[in-house]
Amino acid sequence: MKAIGYRQNLPIEQPESLIDLDLPEPQPGPRDLRVRVAAISVNPVDTKVRRLAAPEAGQARVLGWDAVGTVDAVGSDVTGFAPGDRVYYAGSIVRPGANSELHLVDERIAARAPATLGDAEAAALPLTAITAWELLFDRLQVPRGGGAGQTLLITGGAGGVGSILIQLARQLTQLRVVATASRPETRQWCLTLGAHAVVDHSRPLAAELKAIGIEAVDLVASLTQTAQHYAQLIETLKPQGRLGVIDDMPQLDAMPLKTKAISLHWEMMFTRSRFETPDMAEQGALLAEVAQLVDTGRLRTTLGKHYGRIDAANLRRAHAFVESGQARGKVVLEGF
Repeated sequence: MKAIGYRQNLPIEQPESLIDLDLPEPQPGPRDLRVRVAAISVNPVDTKVRRLAAPEAGQARVLGWDAVGTVDAVGSDVTGFAPGDRVYYAGSIVRPGANSELHLVDERIAARAPATLGDAEAAALPLTAITAWELLFDRLQVPRGGGAGQTLLITGGAGGVGSILIQLARQLTQLRVVATASRPETRQWCLTLGAHAVVDHSRPLAAELKAIGIEAVDLVASLTQTAQHYAQLIETLKPQGRLGVIDDMPQLDAMPLKTKAISLHWEMMFTRSRFETPDMAEQGALLAEVAQLVDTGRLRTTLGKHYGRIDAANLRRAHAFVESGQARGKVVLEGF
C-alpha cells in the first residue's frame, strides 16, 4: 500500500524529510477497524515528531493523526462498526499514523463521520475537537450549559484547536469567549467562529483586556507560546482561576501560580489511547456528538487550506506551512 513517512529527522526543506513508501497492508487486531483513508489533516504534532522522534534503525515511521475513510475490515471483537461505515478519528501516537492508504484504529476512539461534510472538511476536525472538548470540559471543568458570568481567554484562537474551542464554548456553555489573534485575517476568523471579542497577543494582554472592559478572566486556554505569555496569563487570571495548557515548554515553574491559588491543567489528547484508560471510549463518544453538532448546523469545519492529494511532496509543503506559524484553521490533504 502507498504511505508517506520518514527514515531520519531532517528539516522539511530537504526532499528526504518525508518520502513516498510502499508498505505491507496492516491486519486488524481484535478491537481494530481497518480504514481505507480518504483524507487527512496535518497538526503541529506531526511536525514535532518528524523533527525529534527517530524511527527504529532501518525502519520508516508513518505520521498522521487525523483521518477520514471507510472501514474495509474489522477485528474479531469489534461491535460498533462494520465494513462500509464512514468514520473519522485521531488515532494513537504509539501506533503507525494515518498517512497511508490503509490504517488501523481502535474502535473505541473512532466515530461515524459527519454526514454533511466532505472527506476533507471532516478530516480537519478529530484531533483538535478532542483536544478542545477535553480541555474545556474535563480539564477546566466547565459544566455543559454552564459558565454564566465567567470569561474564557483562548490564546491562539485562529489555530486548529482554537478554531473549534471557540465554537464549542459558544455552543455548549454560557461563557464569555475572548480569543487572541495578531493579524486582521485571524482576528476576523475568530469573530466569524463566534468569539465575543478578540485581543492582540503581540501586545500586553492585561492592557488589551482592560481596553474592552475586562479586568480579569476566570479561565485561560493557552494553546500556543505559553512560555512567552506565562507571566501575562497569570496577571490576567482572577484569584482561584484555572489555566489550561496544551503546548510544550522547555520548563514550567508552577510557583508563580501559588499567590492566586491558580490551578494548572494539562491536556494531552493521546493520553487515553496511549494508556488505554478505562474511559478511552469517551473519545469516540465525543466525536459522535461533534458529528451530530456539525450535522445540525451548530459547528462548522475548521478547514483552512487544501493541499491536494496525499503524497510526500504535498505533505512536505503542508508541514512547512504548519511550521511557519501562519496557519489559520487546519491544513488538509485528500486522496492517494
